[in-house]
Amino acid sequence: MRTILVKHTFYMTLFNFIQNYFSLVLLFAPAGMFFCFLILFKSNPKLSITEYFPYLSWQFFVIIITGTIATIGGFLDWRFHRKTLRMKLSKKERTVEAIALGLGGLPMFFLMWFAMISANPIEFLLPIILVLIFTVTAICYDEFIFHKKRCGNLENRYHQMLIFGNGIAWLAWFHFIYIK
Repeated sequence: MRTILVKHTFYMTLFNFIQNYFSLVLLFAPAGMFFCFLILFKSNPKLSITEYFPYLSWQFFVIIITGTIATIGGFLDWRFHRKTLRMKLSKKERTVEAIALGLGGLPMFFLMWFAMISANPIEFLLPIILVLIFTVTAICYDEFIFHKKRCGNLENRYHQMLIFGNGIAWLAWFHFIYIK
């Protein structure tokens, strides 16, 4: 009986840990993967990485700066919820955030990356637009259902950093892929 109780306690602790930190992992995943992929694919001519300063095109600098702002805003919001407010997110809110990040943000990242290194990026345009619509809908649902009435000025500032930072980074990346 004691063994069963210990196993149950371990699994519940693990489940709570994953549930509480999953959105944080999803928040940092695109930034980490972007950096790693730039290093791994630095010889790909589609990336236009040079040996001389400024090394990267201007779009990459915009992505790095605004993506960093977005990631900082997302982390501060996550921390604000857990440390400052000492509140637990509802299961619905946590699910919607995980859906927006996991089913929207990560597929968008991979679609954009594959489009960027593809010989024919136009093939990725329709899936990118569909995932974009899905992601924006999930973010709007989260903002208007869970955050509109509850959030104060500071928390809204974090959300603005996250949303507008990611939006500008995405636009710069889209420009690099399809317009440059």
